[in-house]
Amino acid sequence: MRCLVTGATGYLGGRLVPLLLAEGHEVRCLVRDPGKLRDVPWAEQVEIVRGDVLDEASVRAATEDIDAVHYLVHSLNHKDFAEIDQRAARIVASCARSNGVRRLVYLGGITPAGSDLSDHLASRAEVGEIFLRSGVPTAVLRAAVVIGSGSASFEMLRYLTERLPAMITPKWVHNRIQPIAVRDVLHYLVRALDLPAEVNRGFDIGGPDVLTYVEMMRGYARIAGLPRRVIIPVPVLSPRLSSHWVNWVTPVPASIARPLVDSLVHEVVRSEHDIDAHLPQPSGGLTGYARAVELALAKIRDGEVQTRWSNASPAGAPSEPLPSDPAWSGGSVYTDVREQRSGAPPQSVWRVIEGIGGENGWYSFPLAWAVRGWFDRAVGGVGLRRGRRDPRVLHTGEALDWWRVEEIEHGSLLRLRAEMRVPGKAWLELSVASASGGSVYRQRAVFIPHGLLGHLYWWAVWPFHGIVFGGMKRNILAAAAAHG
Repeated sequence: MRCLVTGATGYLGGRLVPLLLAEGHEVRCLVRDPGKLRDVPWAEQVEIVRGDVLDEASVRAATEDIDAVHYLVHSLNHKDFAEIDQRAARIVASCARSNGVRRLVYLGGITPAGSDLSDHLASRAEVGEIFLRSGVPTAVLRAAVVIGSGSASFEMLRYLTERLPAMITPKWVHNRIQPIAVRDVLHYLVRALDLPAEVNRGFDIGGPDVLTYVEMMRGYARIAGLPRRVIIPVPVLSPRLSSHWVNWVTPVPASIARPLVDSLVHEVVRSEHDIDAHLPQPSGGLTGYARAVELALAKIRDGEVQTRWSNASPAGAPSEPLPSDPAWSGGSVYTDVREQRSGAPPQSVWRVIEGIGGENGWYSFPLAWAVRGWFDRAVGGVGLRRGRRDPRVLHTGEALDWWRVEEIEHGSLLRLRAEMRVPGKAWLELSVASASGGSVYRQRAVFIPHGLLGHLYWWAVWPFHGIVFGGMKRNILAAAAAHG
């Protein structure tokens, strides 16, 4: 079967594609930036096309000669995400119908009956209805909290539990939830292609356990070997306040935390098990909550996290590549360039460069980086806590703290594009080249200001460049020399 996957650069899409290939399907990926898939291990096995689900022409071209479409796109980072997602769904549904697509598969959320839905759940439900009314046989898979290494829901749970041995929580922590392991979600996404053509409906999917969020946190603490958590629920923390609390304690920014918390305000337990009559369960049965947490923690410990929630670029992030010609910007371009020879071999310098960020830090003035990260969080940015997917290896397109890996030439160059809140666009480029008796390290920061505020920002932080960027150069080379 020829499958189109939208959202292939995201958390679930990046895991679904290799599973479809393993089943013998041909896969086409519709992505806004094909470069973000350049380094994935399956890149040569798929057809990658540039496009956007909001661009009808590109969607129409992408759905030509396609049998099935997996729709795994959401716009949680945008304040108008509901309108954007519904508009995109109508475009995809129309193009799929006109091109003779035989199956649509969409992952939505469990929608509790008899209650006012949050904007997030209401939007997911409406997108599902758009596909079900499209005239193309559709399987809407509805899930609650997805437990897996790198998922936003799991990282929210993980960091809240690990960082807060005692916490005052909103009353929704006593609502019942039916979590599902990411491996089981992927099983149903693949097997949905086996549904008969007459099946056009939604299915609730969930794991075997129904728990409260308190029980999930305490269960996580027990599995992770942490002391029992003290949790005191109070009725005064609204979803908005809760999302800010999550924003400060976990790597998940408020723009994503808010819709996740909104969903937890409801009890999200599957109301039917009809999928069992249509599709087989995973081999060995559905994965329980404790086992799902164990598997996720093992992946994190072993550095085998395939994808993370932060893989997808947030809406509004600068997408233009670093200009090689300052005139490209039509105005000022500020740079801070530092270069130094080193006796360390280039491969040693490169190991330090590729390992930068996350738990390894930024090799200069940690307090300054931390304060800038806190400030970014306070104004709604991503801050520093996104960390990195793998402690040693980077790929094009993935998140690295408040940066995005825009370009990587393994062994020689790493270019990062800023996704922090700044009045302009910023890049940081680190490179190494061979030289007689060692190597040459080069570091370049580039800033294109936006308006007067952008110029004022550059000159306000300029006095700290000697400490931050100068220290970074010295410490990277010292680390390279120490490791030989």
